[in-house]
Amino acid sequence: MKQSEIKELSITDLREQLGTLQKNYTDLKMAHAITPMENPLQLRSLRRSVARIATELTKRELQ
Repeated sequence: MKQSEIKELSITDLREQLGTLQKNYTDLKMAHAITPMENPLQLRSLRRSVARIATELTKRELQ
């Protein structure tokens, strides 16, 4: 998810997206531990998306 897309979302949408992405990341991480993934770069992109959303949420809560 790009930063421009994240800025357009509301706080409730951001929280929903954060929960969804964290669950997907955990599931992929567990699946990768059992059997290696074909494209392990998916883990990196998901982790970074989680970080972007968490950063935007923190930024909005501090304002």
